[in-house]
Amino acid sequence: MMIFRLACAWASVAVFLLFGDTLLGQLGAPVPSLLLFLWLLGVIVWSSFGVVHEAEELAERLGEPYGTLILTLSIVIIEVALVGAVMLGATGAPTLGRDTMFAVLMIVLNGVVGVGLLIGGLRHFQQRYNLKGASSYLAVIIPLTVIPLFLPNFTTSTQDGTLTPFQAVAFSIFTVALYGAFLALQTGRHSMFFREPEEDGKPAAAAVAKDARARPAAGELLPRIGLLLANILPIVILSKSLAKVLDFGIGQLGAPAALGGILIAMVVFTPECIAALRAITGNQLQRAVNLCLGAAASTLGMTVPAVLLIGVFTGQPVVLGLSATNMVIAAMTLLLSTLTFTGTRTTMLEGAVHLAVFFVFLVLVFSP
Repeated sequence: MMIFRLACAWASVAVFLLFGDTLLGQLGAPVPSLLLFLWLLGVIVWSSFGVVHEAEELAERLGEPYGTLILTLSIVIIEVALVGAVMLGATGAPTLGRDTMFAVLMIVLNGVVGVGLLIGGLRHFQQRYNLKGASSYLAVIIPLTVIPLFLPNFTTSTQDGTLTPFQAVAFSIFTVALYGAFLALQTGRHSMFFREPEEDGKPAAAAVAKDARARPAAGELLPRIGLLLANILPIVILSKSLAKVLDFGIGQLGAPAALGGILIAMVVFTPECIAALRAITGNQLQRAVNLCLGAAASTLGMTVPAVLLIGVFTGQPVVLGLSATNMVIAAMTLLLSTLTFTGTRTTMLEGAVHLAVFFVFLVLVFSP
């Protein structure tokens, strides 16, 4: 299956490198356009599941938090590639980065967390996790959300939620520095915060003992890393073609502009969301917390500087400031997430509340 998946992905890459202009020239016809979209979507989603599989293999060898970190960073690289491909396209998309980041926050922090806590509550009644790890994630997510997505609406140097080149470069440096500091602590002196806890909230002894063992040899890891890259690269290469098809389809259907960001978020994060729900079903809530909150943190930490720097170097406007309605939903999501992850256990009630906010988000996309 793995070899067949890679063969299909790289064959698609070869076809689009050789005949991409001809194939994309068929976008005006409904049936070829739909078939082209389904082809690209299928290959990218299938390759994304390959990325998840290889990342989980590495996670099994490296332990937490390295496993989920590898998976999260791999998925976010794909997201940045898709967003960058659309922004560098012929028509441009000044709000795509903002819409994608906001969609990721809503899907992960409300949709996946809501469904996961409901499933976990039904199967396990209450589930425990490492409070310090969740608090560390939220401490990073809150400023990484408020500064790029809220503040541009209140600065006076520019209008309409944009930033000056100086602000864009400064915000990019700040974002990279903060996220880099978080990664250093997550994989270094505070790595125990992101492992499964015992009943008293401390890291489980078994997990600590496992992580204390000798790390796998490089010869054991290199083939897995190679397979991980072999699954990521076709997605990155095909992202430009999918971006053109999405841009064309949304324009032809007259759909809301925010739908492009939602579709990219869904395409990219579906495998990771499935992995998080599977972890919750297996009563591994800490792994699910690492995946969900880690996805939110890495999306903001990597997409914000990428989008801003693309805008600075290409000269095209980048709108980051959310609308007033979306700022309310984002603020409510951050507040609810803080309340949900202030104890050491979760129940179905928190899941129901997060799902309610997610459904409000979906309604407002089509009826703002």
